[in-house]
Amino acid sequence: MSTRTDILQKIFDLEIIKFGNFTLKSGIQSPFYVDLRAIASAPILLQQLAQELLAICASQNYELICGVPYAALPLATVMSIENNTPLIIKRKESKGYGTNKLIEGIFRKGQKALIVEDVITSGKSLLETIPELEKQGLIVEDIAIVIDRQQGGKQLLEKAGYRVHVLFSIEDVIDDFQQKGLIDAATKSSVLQFLAENAITPPEPKRKSLAEKRNLVAHPVAQRLIDIALRKKTNLICSADVTTKAQILSLTKKVAPYIAALKVHADIIEDFDRDLVNQLKTLASTHDFILFEDRKFADIGNTATLQLTKGIHHISDWASMVTAHVTAGEGSIVALKKAASDLAIIPIIQMSTQDTLTDDHYCKKAMQVINKHKDAVIGVVAQSHPAPDDLLKFTPGINLDIKGDSKGQSYNSPKVAFEQYKTDFMIVGRGIYQAEFPEQAAKRYRDVAFRFVV
Repeated sequence: MSTRTDILQKIFDLEIIKFGNFTLKSGIQSPFYVDLRAIASAPILLQQLAQELLAICASQNYELICGVPYAALPLATVMSIENNTPLIIKRKESKGYGTNKLIEGIFRKGQKALIVEDVITSGKSLLETIPELEKQGLIVEDIAIVIDRQQGGKQLLEKAGYRVHVLFSIEDVIDDFQQKGLIDAATKSSVLQFLAENAITPPEPKRKSLAEKRNLVAHPVAQRLIDIALRKKTNLICSADVTTKAQILSLTKKVAPYIAALKVHADIIEDFDRDLVNQLKTLASTHDFILFEDRKFADIGNTATLQLTKGIHHISDWASMVTAHVTAGEGSIVALKKAASDLAIIPIIQMSTQDTLTDDHYCKKAMQVINKHKDAVIGVVAQSHPAPDDLLKFTPGINLDIKGDSKGQSYNSPKVAFEQYKTDFMIVGRGIYQAEFPEQAAKRYRDVAFRFVV
């Protein structure tokens, strides 16, 4: 008896695959059910499965093995020991205390990880898991699966660019079982009929166009921003991270025709004064764009109010949009909207740095605050985390030419930002203001980006 045949016999004996009438998580009635959690109690089978999965992935290059909770964890552990390859574990969610890690184990950015999963159905859970690894700088190219239910998951992952290595398809299993007389022809036929009738073809997530979002957003600034974008055919925001009045005015005049908003950091401008504010307001009015101050308010409500309305910058006098962190809780958001009732607040829920602490737990908590204050919040600054359709999504860290810098910045391409992250507006800084001809760079980014949101 071959090892594969012996494995399938043990799978049948342990009732890892059951036949009958089962209600799946989706509510669909299925004539079979796969539950590999029992392999943790069958050490010989566990070792055999580990060896077979390692064999079908032998030609692949990986430095880590990542087990996906929960059934695949014992399997990934044995594979790690058998192959002398370090193990990492992807949590379902961070604990909300301690280190808040989503990825447990020791690893380095740039290492390749082999994902191990017990069963694949639609593939959607893996497509949610993999970005969490990639956000930590890990590279995922290969996925090892024990059983493919043949309902579209393998094809979905392959379409996304991953190599999927399957030990058994469900047809392999029922063919073997019937040949051994473990199931009858009627049972096999019912499984095949189920597969034919219930192949899952996940719909391509359809993004809302800016025109569609115009009917969903409620804040006047959000509506105005979309109107400008549609009028000028641009969803580009230029991040003017320059340090003198002359530099920001020169840059603004060059890029103004191609942007929907100009994002500034008033506190880095060495000679900031009221004349600069007046000139920027005139340029914004003349060239139809919005002034956006990236202050990243993060203090208690009273201090945030003072930062917004006082000091040499008087941000509330000229900025229509501001960024804020939600680390201080909703009190700071409430204070900001009370201080300037027409201000559009854009909380930052994810950063574009390589070692950002804004993990999934933080994002969920931040969204709970945001959803309470949509009268003032018009959108979020985020990378992969989704935004609801009635909020705008702004994604920084976009560069067409480089992948990162020496200070922890990690860049994405516009294609990733719009097709994968479903962003609405992209924010570009150094790709424009460090270009030899910023106006040409701004036009280039505008032309690349706008086609994704119409």
